[in-house]
Amino acid sequence: MDVLLLGMRAVAEPTRLRLLVLCAHAELTVTELTQILGQSQPRVSRHLKLLVEAGLLDRFREGTWAFYRMSERHACATLGRMIVDLIPDGDKTLSLDLVRLEAVKTARAEQAAAYFRLNAARWNEIRQYYVDEVEVEKAMMALLPVGEVGELLDIGTGTGRMLEVYGAAATRAVGIDTSRDMLAVARVNLERAGLHKCQVRLGDMYQLPVSSASFDTVTVHQVLHYAAAPGDVIAEAARALRPGGRLIVVDFAPHREEQLRVDHKHRRLGFSDDELASWLERADLVPELATHLRGAPLTVCVWPARRPASTPATPQ
Repeated sequence: MDVLLLGMRAVAEPTRLRLLVLCAHAELTVTELTQILGQSQPRVSRHLKLLVEAGLLDRFREGTWAFYRMSERHACATLGRMIVDLIPDGDKTLSLDLVRLEAVKTARAEQAAAYFRLNAARWNEIRQYYVDEVEVEKAMMALLPVGEVGELLDIGTGTGRMLEVYGAAATRAVGIDTSRDMLAVARVNLERAGLHKCQVRLGDMYQLPVSSASFDTVTVHQVLHYAAAPGDVIAEAARALRPGGRLIVVDFAPHREEQLRVDHKHRRLGFSDDELASWLERADLVPELATHLRGAPLTVCVWPARRPASTPATPQ
């Protein structure tokens, strides 16, 4: 009862109610919320602090920025959703807030599109060397049926494509990336797709900002070739898996395309099945049958593995 009363007291103020509604529609920074509400940053920050302390909002740090969104896992999460659903559609103040929110989203989309245009040529140059991504995604979906996704973690999420592929089937999905620019693109893509159960976070693939044994599925899609220590990435991915959970790694088979190292900063020119199997086994995962999608000149490999149901993830 104390938790419920704390939540009700926190939201029983006009500005905090407006903040709750806005954060139910999108992940937003203090700057964006200040812009929408037309109030000072210190004032907005104080209100946000109370909402976070009550468990109605979650706060996620991203460098010097902090993002706020409706809480999903706190005891007050259900209360927050109920309150938002009870607000009349015709409320003039909140309707204006949502109009301003759309302007913020549009500005975000324009910034993301500009970044994507600058980098699209580089990504397309790489894609011409291997099979269509549609075929890769089909192979991944065949290994992980919709009903088995559960809670999903995507390491090195980039534009959030894996979250788009699996997001509708996941009960919750989190993408981690070290690039703030890529996360901005991913947020726009997820909002456009209406995938509100998906979120992205700034983080290091060697030290994931997640608890051990907290996800049913982990994907590492076209990330390992950038890693200085790929085996450590696999071990950290395994740490995040629950017993019985599944890891899916997608990357290139060994190749000789040196320009990918020179022009695109690939540290490794592909991986062998034996190499992946050794890392998976060292992380206490059981390798499963790999899929090889041959292209010219690059072959894409999909390496699945499971954590045995009786083996807990190693704490870190």
